[in-house]
Amino acid sequence: MESQQMAGHLIRRLNQISTHVFAQHMQTAGIDLTPVQFAAMDAISSFPGIDQAGVATRIAYDRATIGGVIDRLEQKGYVSRQVSRQDRRAREVRLTKKGARLLKDILPLVIKLQSEILPGLEPSERDQFLALAKKAVGNMTGEATA
Repeated sequence: MESQQMAGHLIRRLNQISTHVFAQHMQTAGIDLTPVQFAAMDAISSFPGIDQAGVATRIAYDRATIGGVIDRLEQKGYVSRQVSRQDRRAREVRLTKKGARLLKDILPLVIKLQSEILPGLEPSERDQFLALAKKAVGNMTGEATA
């Protein structure tokens, strides 16, 4: 089938594989966390006090649904929200001690599982793939690529 050789199909399949590998590792570790929740926690850790819209921008996620992601993280006790002093319409988000501890604990696991996402590639091919993917994403979003 010709469609299975197209970039869109292959990218969708890679996303499925990535999500599955992440979910498997989290389940084995007894952690209820999705890749999007992990990305949000990472952004919040890097930018304490960031607002929800800022989290959405940092992780390239839909602004209309980031609130639900933050809601679930708050219900799990990983983040806290408060109304911004600068903009009463915005809600600042910070990791709780529990969230910071979880992020610190799972980061090595998430780094390790990356090799399982592209199992058919040699390390040099994986590096090349990541460089090309960053370039393609950067060109689509206007981000600088390094």
